[in-house]
Amino acid sequence: MTDLNTKLEIFDAIAARRNERRGFLRFAGGSALAIGGASLLAACGNDDEDLAPAPTPTPTPAAAINDADILNYALNLEYLEAQFYAFAAFGVGLNASLLTGTGTQGAVTGGAQVPFQDAIVREYAREIAIDEVAHVAFLRTALGTAAVAQPAIDISVGTVAAPGAFTAAARAAGVVSASQVFNPYADDNSFLLGAYIFEDVGVSAYKGAAALIANKTYLEAAAGILAAEAYHAGLIRTILYRKGLDTPSLRTIAGQISDARDSLDGSSDIDQGITGTDATISNIVPTDANGLAYSRSIAQVHNIAYLTNTAKIGGGFFPNGTNNRTDALRSSGANA
Repeated sequence: MTDLNTKLEIFDAIAARRNERRGFLRFAGGSALAIGGASLLAACGNDDEDLAPAPTPTPTPAAAINDADILNYALNLEYLEAQFYAFAAFGVGLNASLLTGTGTQGAVTGGAQVPFQDAIVREYAREIAIDEVAHVAFLRTALGTAAVAQPAIDISVGTVAAPGAFTAAARAAGVVSASQVFNPYADDNSFLLGAYIFEDVGVSAYKGAAALIANKTYLEAAAGILAAEAYHAGLIRTILYRKGLDTPSLRTIAGQISDARDSLDGSSDIDQGITGTDATISNIVPTDANGLAYSRSIAQVHNIAYLTNTAKIGGGFFPNGTNNRTDALRSSGANA
């Protein structure tokens, strides 16, 4: 078995190979994110002749979210997905060099290598893991010093008495009872169901955020990640559907997970299972009547990640909340 250091070197090599592809964003990101600071310095000046008392300041309303906020929102989601897939595929998490940034850096609770029996599922898991690690590195490069640190992440199973995030999510969906736990690292099928919890959320999150991005360079980058996430989601849904032909309970559980996500993201029904009204008909691509993928707002995505339909910060897969400003804005309803 490959040891820990070798696996971490693999991730480093992946980041190095893709560094040139990310390089074009460094200049664009640095220029765009520097505008606010440069404007502030220009406004301050260096004159000390005016010593009249300053007027009593009035509270400044929270600034509207900007491109850096949106990229950091995406980065938080990528931290979560990358840690889950890296542990499931390789038995280790992200390299420490990919975890630093602004805000409070948190640890990962849980995570384990899946004892895959199906070689195809194993190879798919490895490919997705490599993509998700690359997404983290890509966004961190684009953001530069504005990148947030990884927040505390819970990808654990937990116990019956103290359930981890995966067990809490499975219980909320009715997949397991209050006297059971759900372990996405137990076997191939459990891994696929754990991945299914995340994948559709990631696709709808990127689509929803696209309308909020002003910089075309960032928009193109986000579109590239959206396409990759859509491939991942379609792959997970396809495998689950195929295996569900032999094990119908998989289709049922996928439907329960879909319904649980819908219960968290609001009153609208924008989530779909892997089958249609007839349980034998595939529904690999969840779309509206126009064949378009659904969008989720930042608030809706946070609700699913926190396993709550309230505006509280923290819970579920992010026990202490995320490290970016969109979280605080969400709690005030500013970006709901």
